[in-house]
Amino acid sequence: MQVTDTTTEPELACPIAPVVDIVFSRWTTPILWSLHAHGRQRFVELERRIARITPKVLTQRLRQLERDGLVVRTYHPEVPPRVEYEISELGRSLAPLFAHLADWSTEHLGEVEKARQAYDTE
Repeated sequence: MQVTDTTTEPELACPIAPVVDIVFSRWTTPILWSLHAHGRQRFVELERRIARITPKVLTQRLRQLERDGLVVRTYHPEVPPRVEYEISELGRSLAPLFAHLADWSTEHLGEVEKARQAYDTE
């Protein structure tokens, strides 16, 4: 009897899986949202706007977003040195997606909460 491998790489099973991994990690979305909404920012500004993110995690996420091409880091060789972050053109191309998700959230999160309450009371 021949056994065929029916496992599929996640990217093949769901072609948006890599996008979800890149864009929708816990802190990536708030960082991109903040940079899109407020423009170029210094590290401290981002840290203040994104409640409960640690400096270590913010640094890691910013580096990954820079590596992925979604954020641009600009170093200004001044005294003291100044570093600013801004959303790249590639990052800005996600704006329609975020707008649709914000609309969906406004329309449907109440329904999700009702469904959760109904499920939890069963």
